[in-house]
Amino acid sequence: MARPFKQQRDPQRPARRPTTNFTPLPVDPNAPAVPTQRLHKLLALAGLGSRRDMEELIASGRVTVNGQIATVGAGVTEHDVVRLDSRPLRLPFEAELPQVLIYHKPEGEIVSQDDPEGRASVFDKLPKVKNGKWIAIGRLDMNTSGLLIFTTSGELANRFMHPRYEVEREYAVRIFGELTEGQIAQLKEGIELEDGPANFDSIIPQGGEGANHWYQVILREGRNREVRRLFEAFQLPVSRLMRVRFGPVNLPPRVKRGKMLKLEQKEVVGLLEWADLPLPKAPLRQLTQREKLKSTAVFTPKVRRQRISALDRPPRDAAEGEAKGYRGKPDTARSPAAKKPTPRKSANRRVRQTSDLSAPQMQKKSDRNRGRG
Repeated sequence: MARPFKQQRDPQRPARRPTTNFTPLPVDPNAPAVPTQRLHKLLALAGLGSRRDMEELIASGRVTVNGQIATVGAGVTEHDVVRLDSRPLRLPFEAELPQVLIYHKPEGEIVSQDDPEGRASVFDKLPKVKNGKWIAIGRLDMNTSGLLIFTTSGELANRFMHPRYEVEREYAVRIFGELTEGQIAQLKEGIELEDGPANFDSIIPQGGEGANHWYQVILREGRNREVRRLFEAFQLPVSRLMRVRFGPVNLPPRVKRGKMLKLEQKEVVGLLEWADLPLPKAPLRQLTQREKLKSTAVFTPKVRRQRISALDRPPRDAAEGEAKGYRGKPDTARSPAAKKPTPRKSANRRVRQTSDLSAPQMQKKSDRNRGRG
């Protein structure tokens, strides 16, 4: 029996949609309310930028919630559909275990993502992170080296840096000269600087050679160049400054200058308990032997291009992207200029002739008898 020909569908005929009759469920007035969270906070946790940038992004009208333009300070639930430039977003409603990196910063690098002078930045070396962004806990100026902590948790970074928590910062300082007993006592009591009084909680001499002397100092503030300005008040310039501890985190001796180390999950949990932050409800992920060795190994970061804030990206035209038949890719991805150019055929190209082939050589007698008994 012959198969019937397949009938072609009329392109002008509208597509048939299945008809469904949904019965709305009754609303229980005694049901507990669904918890809401701030939209700009969730966008920042998703790695789209800082909270201040997310407030500006919402104010620009590029973010929608359930098809309506979002407002600054709006709260959303896990059942709401949040879109950025018509692109759906996955927001982290449940607390996840953050990542923490320890970096031994050398001199000559700045702790900033935007530098008009184009100097080397510590953010150029950070590894990629999924659904988040790296936040530097505290800053070190270009001529200061030592411990620098990065995390993907804004709450943990705020717990370290906010002045009301008074987290200790310990430095190793080398100065050109030597402090007297009176100067050490005065540095502990306090000195009036341009931006207010400042003092060291502890200052311990560590010896030295010649005119250079080392001191171990501890303070609970993070003002700009505060350690250097305290010593310069006595006309004692700082020739080397190195941070060795920030709160409960010490700089491990095996993390040499320019190296990085990722903290283990148990160490991150310890930091969350120290900061009185909520722990993730889900159990810790079991790591393989290879992942355990990799997580505890010190590595050298590679320079790469970092992600930029969503506020700095131009808004994507959703209608133009759908008209071209693809979504989520830049316009240059399928432009004619981006295609690989085809090689040109030369007009003087010579075709190989039969005469160019070498004549077959005669087989040698030794080859003819090879393999025989």
